[in-house]
Amino acid sequence: MPPAASEPLTPDRILETTEEVLRRFGPTKATVVDVARALGVSHGSVYRHFPSKAALREAVTDRWLAKSVVMLEQITSAPAGSAPSKLEAWLEALFEAKRHKAGDDPELFATYTVLLAENSGTVEQHLTELIDQLGRIIAQGVADGSLAAPDVPAAARAVFDATGRFHDPQYAAEWFSPTIAAEFEAVTALVIRGLRA
Repeated sequence: MPPAASEPLTPDRILETTEEVLRRFGPTKATVVDVARALGVSHGSVYRHFPSKAALREAVTDRWLAKSVVMLEQITSAPAGSAPSKLEAWLEALFEAKRHKAGDDPELFATYTVLLAENSGTVEQHLTELIDQLGRIIAQGVADGSLAAPDVPAAARAVFDATGRFHDPQYAAEWFSPTIAAEFEAVTALVIRGLRA
């Protein structure tokens, strides 16, 4: 049911409606006209806030990905906890967030994979934020002597790459394997052992 016509047309309202339209029609079939129809406005009204279908889709994806970044930032910036335990918790939280997105919201997950294939700036920014968080955890460990990394940014990138099977969408089909939890634990333990001072 479309929102009441008296509600102001805001970017947030457009993005919420776009998410629902994407879930209903999928990323390849959903159009700006579908979004406008669901909002009860003209498609020109939507274009006043988002200049193209691609811009709208990127904004939805950015909003969707930002939820993971915020949740992972809580682990990254927590005042308590050792760097190795934060690193383990961060990797586990990222894996669980990606698994939930793939399993609980497959239509928006499909949008994310479409944008990744298009080499979207939104996705690149998301990956940069994640690697930055890893770098801050590793830097904490280097500072307190619990981790060793002569080049913290390179180490953060290496950890991200080494654990890619558990967060890169191309592996999403494997995330529900009965052995995936044990495989994740083995890789995470190996990565953390490799960084210990």
